[in-house]
Amino acid sequence: MASSKEVMKTAAKEFLTFVNKSPSPFHAVEESRQRLLAAGFKELREQDHWNIQPLDKFFVTRNQSSLLAFAVGGKYKPGNGFTLIGAHTDSPCLKVKPVSRRVKEGFIQVGVECYGGGTWHTWTDRDLKVAGRVLVKNGKSIEHRLVDIDRPILRVPNLAIHLNRDLGSKFEFNKEEHLTPVLATCVQEQLETGLTSTKDVPDGCGQDGKHHPVLVELLSQELRVSKENILDFELCLADHVPATLGGAFEEFIFAPRLDNLHSSFCALKGLVNSCGAESLINDVNIRAICLFDNEEVGSQSAQGAGSMILEHLLRRISTNKDNMTAFEEAIPQSLMLSADMAHGVHPNYSSKHEDQHRPALHKGVVIKFNANQRYATTSITTAILREVAARATVPIQDFVVRNDSPCGSTIGPIMSAGLGMPTIDIGCAQLSMHSIREMCDISSVKQSVDLFTTFFEIYPEVFASMKF
Repeated sequence: MASSKEVMKTAAKEFLTFVNKSPSPFHAVEESRQRLLAAGFKELREQDHWNIQPLDKFFVTRNQSSLLAFAVGGKYKPGNGFTLIGAHTDSPCLKVKPVSRRVKEGFIQVGVECYGGGTWHTWTDRDLKVAGRVLVKNGKSIEHRLVDIDRPILRVPNLAIHLNRDLGSKFEFNKEEHLTPVLATCVQEQLETGLTSTKDVPDGCGQDGKHHPVLVELLSQELRVSKENILDFELCLADHVPATLGGAFEEFIFAPRLDNLHSSFCALKGLVNSCGAESLINDVNIRAICLFDNEEVGSQSAQGAGSMILEHLLRRISTNKDNMTAFEEAIPQSLMLSADMAHGVHPNYSSKHEDQHRPALHKGVVIKFNANQRYATTSITTAILREVAARATVPIQDFVVRNDSPCGSTIGPIMSAGLGMPTIDIGCAQLSMHSIREMCDISSVKQSVDLFTTFFEIYPEVFASMKF
């Protein structure tokens, strides 16, 4: 029989595969899509008419960067509740600008925009690749293609300390001037292609005018399409070094994009696991996950949690001609877990945590509280989750920020306010949040998957036990 640590490592390694295949939100959704198809879920399109029946398992995507998947309980009736987990697919990163062509001091550079609240100095002196989606013309059709140039083609070189002695004690930089990565040199470009790039952007140019022909040619080769057929693209820079287990005892996960692909993967895994059990046959609810894009920039997009996407989809799933108020009846019977990573106590900055709320690695899933509603947790939703966690034998920790510290937020308050649905904010403890490389423990993957699986299986029973 495998030891407890071996089981945790196995779960962690499956997550490593997921995150390494997901260098952009588009890749994360496609990887989720493939896993759902393999688990027997069928894909829907928003523009089509839906006919939803008990025991159906479906998913739908929007913008290829957000995904909602659901499984209908065998005893579901319109007006019954939703057992729901929300997370997000995006992470802070550098994104290629619409016109990225840069030439300076004989270097070919790529203009980038800062997406989200990244710890940007960690992006310097890293081996960077590009990944995202490309819109390609194929005959009379326009196709969406994923691209991942999986080699280190970019780098943001740091300034030598000899030229700025303050670098040894503080690091200050201008995000517009000092975060532009190097792609090549003009000298080598001329040797390789016979061409010499200039910083001038030709009037009425195509993509190889707005962007360096070197970059466009790399995309063309990777996708095996002519550069003339590349209409547009959205590219993220990403660390070329893959996620891995780390530490002397391989107890850590060192990875990019833990915030929030960790929660997205565990929610997906929990839903799939729960549908493999007989509990779905007897379930009266609809089990669902919603993985949104654009959380890191406020969720105000058509594919973000601030849009109408979830309300529209839940209404379509629940309402029928025999019960036109089924959606409104379902909301107070439902519960959403807003799953996003949590701030673990840092050994070098322990004073940043409130004395009685210091989430530690390996010690369980974290419930997040905030009296000013930066998190959506209430005593009722907490009581329900504690009961679920006890049944799943998953330890729970509590977190609240110091009164003299700002508090981040999540999709939890956005969704709970927009839907009126009871919500709780939870996550797993990590360090280096919003760095290009983050860190958590291997225990957190299995703990989250077990908690989410049990939540899907027993929430209606726990809700029915609440006598008030």
